[in-house]
Order: sequence, then C-alpha cells, then structure tokens
Amino acid sequence: MAPGKDCPLTNRELSWLEFNQRVLAEAEDPSVPLLERLFFLGIVASNLDEFFMVRVGGLHLQCAAGITRADPSGLAPVETLRQVRVRVRQQVADQNACLAQKILPGLAARQVSLATGEQLSPEKTRLLEPVFETQIFPVLTPVAIPGDGIFPLLTPLSNYLAVRLVPGPGKDAPRWALIRLGPGLPRVWRVPGAAGEVRQFVLLEDLVRAFLPRLFPGRAVEETAVFRVTRNADMPVNEEFAPDLATAMLQLLHERRTGPCVRLEIEAFASEALAAALGECLAVAGEDVFRISGPVDLTSLRELRALAAEGALCYPAWTPQQNPLADPGRCLFEQIARQDIPLVVPYESFDPVLRLVESAAADPDVRAIKIVLYRTSTKGPLVRALTAAARSGKHVTALIELKARFDEARNIDWARGLEEAGVQVVYGVRALKTHAKVCLVIRREADGVRHYLHFGTGNYNEATARIYADVGLLTCDPALGRDAAVFFHAVTGFSEPQSYQKLVQAPSGLRDRLLELIQFETGQAANGQPAQILAKMNSRVDPELIAALYDASRQGVEIRLCVRGICCLRPGLKGVSENITVTSVVDRFLEHSRIFCFQHGGREEVFFSSADWMPRNLDRRIELMVPVADPACRRRLLEILQASLSDNVKSWRLLPDGRYERTRRPHGQRAIRSQAELCERAATVARQARKAARTVFEPHLPPGRKA
Repeated sequence: MAPGKDCPLTNRELSWLEFNQRVLAEAEDPSVPLLERLFFLGIVASNLDEFFMVRVGGLHLQCAAGITRADPSGLAPVETLRQVRVRVRQQVADQNACLAQKILPGLAARQVSLATGEQLSPEKTRLLEPVFETQIFPVLTPVAIPGDGIFPLLTPLSNYLAVRLVPGPGKDAPRWALIRLGPGLPRVWRVPGAAGEVRQFVLLEDLVRAFLPRLFPGRAVEETAVFRVTRNADMPVNEEFAPDLATAMLQLLHERRTGPCVRLEIEAFASEALAAALGECLAVAGEDVFRISGPVDLTSLRELRALAAEGALCYPAWTPQQNPLADPGRCLFEQIARQDIPLVVPYESFDPVLRLVESAAADPDVRAIKIVLYRTSTKGPLVRALTAAARSGKHVTALIELKARFDEARNIDWARGLEEAGVQVVYGVRALKTHAKVCLVIRREADGVRHYLHFGTGNYNEATARIYADVGLLTCDPALGRDAAVFFHAVTGFSEPQSYQKLVQAPSGLRDRLLELIQFETGQAANGQPAQILAKMNSRVDPELIAALYDASRQGVEIRLCVRGICCLRPGLKGVSENITVTSVVDRFLEHSRIFCFQHGGREEVFFSSADWMPRNLDRRIELMVPVADPACRRRLLEILQASLSDNVKSWRLLPDGRYERTRRPHGQRAIRSQAELCERAATVARQARKAARTVFEPHLPPGRKA
C-alpha cells in the first residue's frame, strides 16, 4: 500500500512532544531518586531547546513562506505550529510544577535546599559576598540599552538578567540594562555553611540580584527578570557556492547566531512592559513568549546533581562490565580472529572499541586504520590513538562529519588537529550526512592481510557510551571486511559504491532491502505460514515503510516494535494495524540501539543499524545495516531486543490515537525492568568469567592443601 489517505499517521512534531512527556514522567515518578528526577527535568528542557531550534524553527520558515501543503498526518504547518504551542505550554507548566511541588520539597526534606535570594539569611548573604566579589563580579558586564532602537545581539540559549533602573533626576523614562549570566560561570553555587547544616545552594541570578548595588552604584533598581532567547537553527548548508565544506559550516554557525528568534522565555513575574519591550526588540510574537513560573532554563540545574550527589538521592553507580570475550590481558586481534564479539554498552565496557584503535596504533603489522567519526570525545583516547598512529607512519583516514548538528564547530577544530598530525581527514560527503558507525583496521599477518572491523549503532565516544544503550560487533569476517573497504573507497572518493556482499547502505539500498524483508513476511502470512517482525529503534517516521507494515499487519504478520521516540505509525487500528504493538522504554540509560529481526520462514534474519526508519536516514544520510550471522552474536542481540519488548516497569504502550499509557503488568506477572535485568545479566556473566579464569589458572595442589 502506498502512503496516502489510507495510511493513517501521527504528526511527527506532536509525537516527539509525547516522547518528551514520557521523559517528564520519569521526573515525576516518586520511585526515581530525587537528583535523578532533577536530571530528567534537565533532559526535558534540553530536548525542548533543540526542538524549538530545529523543528519549530522549520515550521516558522514554512509559515513565512506561505506553505499550506499538509504533512503526511494531514496537518498544515500553521496548524501544527498552533498545536505545538498549546502542547508545549502545558508541558512547561507541568515541568515547573514538578520542580516546585515535588522535587525541591523532596530535596529539602533530605537536607538539600535550593534557596532564592529572599530565602537567604543576612548572615548567609554576607558569607557569599567574597564569592561574588572574587568569582562573579569581575566576569559580569552590564550593558546599557540606550533606548534609540539599537539592541545588542543576544547569544541564543544564554540567560540574561534584564534590569530596569529608576529614572534619575530630570529623566522621564526608565533606563534599562542587560547582564549576560555567563558563560564560564556555574549556574548553581554552594552557600558556605558548617558541617551538619542543611546543604544550601543558590542560583547565579539570585546571587547577582543580591549584590546588584555593586553593579549599579548609586542607582535604584525598579525591576529585574531573567530571560533568554531561542533562535532558528533549521538552516541549510550552502555547499554549492562555498569553497569547501568547513567554510560552509562556519557560515552556517554565523547564521545560527544571528537567526530570527522563535522563542522568548522570561520569568513569570516580569512586568508586561518588560516582556513587551523585549518582544518588540527581538521581533518575537506574543504567542512565542513563554512565561516561566520557576527558573528559566532547567538544563543547567543538572549541576546540582553533581554538587549534592549522595547514595539515596541518585541511582546506584553502575560500572560497565568487562566483556568476557575481549580479555584485556590478551591480544585483541587474536580474540577477534577466534570469534565474533558482540558489544552491548553501557552494560558492558566500551573499552574493546578503544583497544582496537589503540592496539592498531601500536602494532607494527597494522598498515591502515579507517574510521567514521560523527560525534566523539575530542580529547579522549580514540583521538590520541589516531594521532599516534599517523605520527608513527601508519595510513590513517578519518571521515569526520562536519554536519553533525550542534557539534560542527567542535568537529572543525579537532579535525584540523588530526590533519596536522598526519591523519587524512575527509569532511563528509556533499549533500549527505555520513552517519554510519564503522572502523576498519588492515593488518598484515602470516597468512596474508586481514581486515579487523567494528560496526556499531552509537558514536565513538567513551563518555556517551556510559549512558547510551548501544550495540556493536567486532569481527574479521572476510566478506564484511571487503564490504567495509568498498564503503570507505566510495565515501572518501565520492564514487558510486560497488555491490556489497553483506552490508546494506543508505541511501542506495537500505530502503529497498527493508521493504523486501517486510514484504517477504507479508507473503509468508498470506500463504498461511508463520511470520513475525521484531524491531527496536529510536524513531519510526517513514510513510512508505509504515504503509508496508500496515499491509503486513492486514495479512496477519505479528509485528512488535520498541520505538524510543517519535512514532508516526498508529497501532491497533481496526482493519489496518491490529497485529502491531508499539512500546517505548524510558529509563536511566538512553535507548539508542537499532536491532531488527525478521522470522524469514524460520531462517531468522537479524540486523543492527546506525539508521532509524526515517526519510532523512534512508534518503539523505549514509548509513549501514549489518547482518549478524554468528549464532552467539545473534542470541546476544535478540536478548537485548526481547528484554526491551518485554519491559513492563519502564515501558509505555502507544495507543491508536497517538497517546501513550504506562504498560500495565498483568496480575501475577513478574516485574521486568529491562535495563536493570541487562545490568544484572552483564554482572553475572562477568562474575562467571572471572570465576572460570581463577579455576583455569589455580595451581593443582594435593587434596587438603590450600593455595
């Protein structure tokens, strides 16, 4: 069935807001430790920031261009924008109510207090004066607003304190000034206190308010209010006329800093005069002004989690376990040559991936290292290893995607550092984003040249590997090695790829392969044979693939999906999607892996991929889907997939109308929290491996003797 009026879909933007509401539910959940709940509030706020910069910014551009064409869900841009504003206002209200009514009182009961300026005693204010004088006062720069129509360019997503001063003698109009609260200054400050006292903290803006006379000596302050602006960041990269991609990206970054404002957030108690004046100066319409009944910008309140962390207020610390198939005491190349090694982070350590590159850098038999870097830790061990490998004379190629949104400037900076070290840096592919996760190591061995590979669903970043749930594979499968070599030749040489033996690549073949797999299951069901599709991913938007799933459902294919974020598919519709269920898991780790399983007539086809089922991934990005042939690796990936689909503690069920409800656990059914069970499974396997190692190496002693 082709997508159209017979293919009912949910609006993408509204589905995304439903996802953010599920994150907010974690902040509202009393079973979640208090500082983790505060952390989830910060994630909700950070998500909304990007949503406004990109999705709402794009809607503004469409409305300004007079576009009235409806999206696949049937909503025109102006109607989508209207519904988004209504939904966001309610979400922001819920967010601030959660902070004020649940989290802060809960923390206060645990002797952790976030005080406003008015709540600070005179004694505490005096104790904070040296902090203000030495650390804050020298950094701040009040900027007077002359009132002649000239208004400074404000940095997006930076908090500002607007100050209205009482008119001086002979002056009729009030004077205004702005103070940028940062950068380089923490948002949360510890109030000095004796041991055993309540741990009290204060926000930067309240500290500044307490000492405003130091910034405006001799002037009376009539009003203050914190505000910040969000600018449209949904801008295309002008690759056609720029001399190179790096120059085009620098131009894009400049445009983002000066783009039109799509949101003004301001403290709820700000006067109408102040809000109207800022709205006029920033050209923000009234419907895009959001009055915040709490701190503006909850993202930085996550700082309190680090400052006040203690046992009961946070999740128990989780240490990723050592993968027993990648023993750090043995040669990694020998272990990969012996068997494929599945990797599951953060339940297991990301260390084998780093060791692959570090071992390759140090090994004299390694001839070349090739890797795709989308987002990485710029000063981490992987970049150091690539640098060392290039300086030792190895051929090192790094395809660095400069179009990784909001990481463009950072990627440009460290990419130039790699170039200076001798790494051959390729800045992506024109008109496409390279989102594939692959590393290829070419090593000369006694029996010839061997290709060692890592494929994954997540970025090469050891920091995010501790909080993102991803899967990967270490292998030296000859067919995959040949395919990886062909892939790198194509993307670095801007040529059409040769045919692959095993890999599937977007945009050249991934969509067709997925449709083929879905249609095979559809045919099986139509012929009365068992048919099933199990899949886990971040987003499911593509209308053509959704239409194919609807066709499969009509024929009786059992389809079970776990979709973390956006899902435009509507399950459970009579005569359309009755055989489809969709769940979403939101827990302490960010679900990020993409795993697909097709029953395929009893010859199960299992894949993992860097790509979600979205038009941008299938048509406008370079992605890879990797088949998993090794039985042990297939079982490991299916464990992850089945655990996610079976979760009945931290999962949500998508309803036919696009709303979500908590998964209801039938009476008597065992509680299954997938992430907790995967942690326990990883810990158990690691313990068993350590015990087995001790048994192997324990000296053989006569009976009754102890080692």
